[in-house]
Amino acid sequence: VANGEVAATAASHPIWPNGSQYACAAIVQSACPAVACSDDCSRKGPVRRAKVKKVKRSPGKLRRLLWVLALAAALVPLPQAFVERVYWRTFYLKIQPGLTSLSNLLPVALLDIAILLLLGVMGTVFIRGKRRGGWATALTSTLGWLLTTTAVIYLLFLVTWGFNYRRVPMEAKLDFDLSRVSREAAVRLAGEATAGLNAGYAPAHAQPLRAEALVSAFVDAQWIVGRTFTLTTGTPKKSLFGFYFRKAAVDGMTVPVFLEIILNPDLLPVERPSVLVHEWAHLAGYADESEANFIAFITGVRSGDPVAQYSAWLDVYRLSVNALPRQVRASLPRLADGPRADLAAIAARYERTSPVVRTAARGVYDSYLRANRIDEGIANYDAVLKLMLGTTFDAEWRPGLR
Repeated sequence: VANGEVAATAASHPIWPNGSQYACAAIVQSACPAVACSDDCSRKGPVRRAKVKKVKRSPGKLRRLLWVLALAAALVPLPQAFVERVYWRTFYLKIQPGLTSLSNLLPVALLDIAILLLLGVMGTVFIRGKRRGGWATALTSTLGWLLTTTAVIYLLFLVTWGFNYRRVPMEAKLDFDLSRVSREAAVRLAGEATAGLNAGYAPAHAQPLRAEALVSAFVDAQWIVGRTFTLTTGTPKKSLFGFYFRKAAVDGMTVPVFLEIILNPDLLPVERPSVLVHEWAHLAGYADESEANFIAFITGVRSGDPVAQYSAWLDVYRLSVNALPRQVRASLPRLADGPRADLAAIAARYERTSPVVRTAARGVYDSYLRANRIDEGIANYDAVLKLMLGTTFDAEWRPGLR
């Protein structure tokens, strides 16, 4: 190729002045591969693209900070008095009404939407990682995303609700004495529950639950125990977990972060009031299962609503009678046919659950409770009987305080 073509090519470029000495190697070699590059006299021929080395990405500072914060939040103890005063009274009771009110706007559980979104994002992270570097990159990037997402969710769990597990125990607020917990006290409580069920069966089945009476009694129960209350109760949501609740014998669930509640759709009308108030008590900051049950008990028996009272006595009867030896149960007052039929219906609902799913669910929830400093694990549900037997009550079932 004539040198004139090279010069003409260089001269015709809009940013280069006349003269081939300004021509870059690319143009020179495109015009004549045999011509040496004026910028690099050591190489001739077409310029080959250099291989780009892949740089392994390391977790960013923000990601590492989230991991450390989540680990510290899980392990570092906080004084119970501090959590009670600063977190629960000052912070949590301020944010709960707003979050629950927003959640109540949707009839479906926000938990379902969040899980579907997270699964979609995780799938996207995996696919992009596989396209970028194969299976190893896909698995590594997905694992990193899972760790970071788990850390963020755990921190949100603690801030929006989880720190309630670290509050001052209810035993320290009530007129509670462990020496009052005895077989004789359980027999007396079982007798009162029997009387309440026998007398309350007909009224409870003659009319529906009065929701306003239940809410009023719930506010009263909060004030008695904690000298404060929340008026914002959760509306039970429809959820994809309804099928799982049926198979796992889960009666209800309070969802942290969104502060919404989900109930088992198969609950009997006589079960629903106690389960509903139990979940409301969780929303009010009573994370401990026995304490939520205690709030549900005094709410029900003090409500003045026949359905709510009957529902509360059903729970008390099952707890107290199951705690007694068989030979002692035979000496209890006879339970009427109506309440017996309701207990049989509850037992039949339980029998329709899946033993495998039920056992797995209990194991997972037991581990969850122990991880949140509930030493009894899932047995904490029944620990409410100890609270009932060890606490003094007046004639209207108002518990005594310290």
